[in-house]
Amino acid sequence: MAVQLNTTIIDQTNSREEEEEEEEEEVIIKLKSQIASLKSKVKELEAENAKLSSTLANCRCNQAEEKLNVSTGEHNIKNIKKKTIEKNSGHATTIMNHHLKRYVALKVMYFGQRFYGFSSEGQMDPTVESEIFKALERTRLLIGDKKEIQYSRCGRTDKGVSAVGQVIALLLRSKVKDIDEIGKVFGETASQKHSEGEIDYVRVLNRVLPNDIRIIGWCPVPNDFSARFSCLSREYKYFFRGDNLNLLAMESAGKKFIGEHDFRNFCKMDAMNVHNYRRNITSFEISPCHERYEGNQLFAIKIRGSAFLWHQVRCMVAVLFMIGQGLESPDVIDVLLDTVRTPRKPQYPMAPEIPLVLHSCDFEGLQFTCSTDAGKALRTHLENECRLYQLQAAIFHEAIFSCLPLSNGRSLSNNGTCEKKASHVPLMLRPTEPSYEERRLKLENMKSRAC
Repeated sequence: MAVQLNTTIIDQTNSREEEEEEEEEEVIIKLKSQIASLKSKVKELEAENAKLSSTLANCRCNQAEEKLNVSTGEHNIKNIKKKTIEKNSGHATTIMNHHLKRYVALKVMYFGQRFYGFSSEGQMDPTVESEIFKALERTRLLIGDKKEIQYSRCGRTDKGVSAVGQVIALLLRSKVKDIDEIGKVFGETASQKHSEGEIDYVRVLNRVLPNDIRIIGWCPVPNDFSARFSCLSREYKYFFRGDNLNLLAMESAGKKFIGEHDFRNFCKMDAMNVHNYRRNITSFEISPCHERYEGNQLFAIKIRGSAFLWHQVRCMVAVLFMIGQGLESPDVIDVLLDTVRTPRKPQYPMAPEIPLVLHSCDFEGLQFTCSTDAGKALRTHLENECRLYQLQAAIFHEAIFSCLPLSNGRSLSNNGTCEKKASHVPLMLRPTEPSYEERRLKLENMKSRAC
């Protein structure tokens, strides 16, 4: 009986194993069938995509657009473009390579409050750069990816920072055939010729860009041009209210920045990627603005230099505000610029980002232009945006009068925000951040552990 029982158990076990093997085989067969089906569908989609690409390459939409631009039927052009974009919303930019192209620089302005900086290399969205490339794709001006179009940017402004003079360079679709001949002429003469018969880049892009981004000019550039490395100087402006600030002390202290210095105590240090913290500041001034608020004059700190470190301007302005409030002596600038005497940056908050503007980027020989129609449309748009923000300011101003009185021990700061009064700790008595050498040593130790 025991032997029969064991034999039965073994038979059942073998039967189950066989059933499991058969089930596994069935699963494998089904998976193989699904894979074969998917491969077949992929081939069909590739064939269909090739047909669409061939059709698009042979279409004469561009010629039709040129003829329509001569006439007054611009409304029809807009509708044709809109329908084309809707039908081909997922188009690949590489199929535009059959078009004429030219290397151009675009001058960009943007109000940075809602953006996570200019560059789209981070994980956050939206960025100014991502919005610009969406517009380039919608208008079919792109002729490839970022490497193929030799893309470069002058500055990488941070979250919340605005610009009225940012510059980017890239290859764009063109209508001009003799681009090589025009490219030999550079500067003022080229600015008179380069727009003849060319796509109105400013008008075309501004039609699809969001309201807080605008192209304000364009210019052809030579093939070896780089918006970053060809830039001679950059100028930032920082706007602020001048009440309760010693402007003479701030300007006296700010003049100490002029010249080449090590600004490691006036930036957010990136020891992994940046090893030289010497930068050359060529000019510094504080001047009144045209705008006034509640009788208080608005001022702007204007700083020009060949290049800037990460958060450098905001750190410089933060220390200047301490000096303007009488909390620090102007001599603290000399102490912080002396990195032998002060190798570690004292801990202090940066100035807010919203009032900071990249005002201009200077290049040799560049003459940015836009058509008369594009210029008029741009001016009208900016005036309308100005009026809108004035209305918004009026609403906030009305809300101030509706608020309860401020409690004791609280006051409005220069930036209009409600803050608690706190006793000031002198900069040189504050805790410090690690020095560059300490940061590098920590990085090396982390690398050795990883290995």
